[in-house]
Amino acid sequence: MRSSDIRGRLILLAVILALLAAGAYVLIGYHWLGVGDLSTSEAPAGIIIVAASCYALGGLLILLRWRWLWIFGAIVNALVILFFVGLYLDRPAVMFSPGGLASKAAQILLELCLIALIAADWREPRRLSLHRDKRLT
Repeated sequence: MRSSDIRGRLILLAVILALLAAGAYVLIGYHWLGVGDLSTSEAPAGIIIVAASCYALGGLLILLRWRWLWIFGAIVNALVILFFVGLYLDRPAVMFSPGGLASKAAQILLELCLIALIAADWREPRRLSLHRDKRLT
C-alpha cells in the first residue's frame, strides 16, 4: 500500500472521528446521551453548541490537508481532553457516563489520527513549486 493511500484513509478516518465527536455533543445537548450527575448549570447549552460546531468545522478543515491546521487541531483537541479529565477526574459518574465515553473515545482516536497525519506529512519531502523548478533548469 502506498503512503498516499494510507494518508488518504487516515484523513477520512480523522474526518469521521471529528464528526462523531460533534455528533456526540449534539446528542448530549438533546439529552439523548447522559453525562452522569452533571447539572444543566454546569454544562450550559452554549458550550455544547460551540463544541459540536468546532468539531464539525474542524473535521471538514482536515480535508484541506494543511499541516498547520492539523497541528492546531491536535493541540486544541488535546487541551479539550486534558481539561475534561482535569475537571471531572474526581467525578466518575461524569467521566464514565455514556456522553463522556462517547465524546472522549472519538476525541482520543482523533488525536491519534492527527498525530499520525502530522508525522507522516513531516517525513514527506517537500516539492518545489513549478515556478521555482523552471528557474532552476
